[in-house]
Amino acid sequence: MKAKVHVTLKRGVLDPQGKAIAHALQTLGFSGVNDIRVGKVIELELTSTDETAARAEVEAMCTKLLANTVIEDYAIELVA
Repeated sequence: MKAKVHVTLKRGVLDPQGKAIAHALQTLGFSGVNDIRVGKVIELELTSTDETAARAEVEAMCTKLLANTVIEDYAIELVA
């Protein structure tokens, strides 16, 4: 089973990388973009075949290492 973890900064947390990209896009003539939030995707190959167990394991990984839950949100996507 594969898991994808999408980690993004929480709303209200300053995202300087997103601001820089937004500015660059406006400079290039893309004026229709108002806000950009930059995140990361972490892909994991799991040995577990049980979706409930896999989700619980990835949830533990997120809270212990993969995401800084003080300033980041995460979403888990499992693919069989």
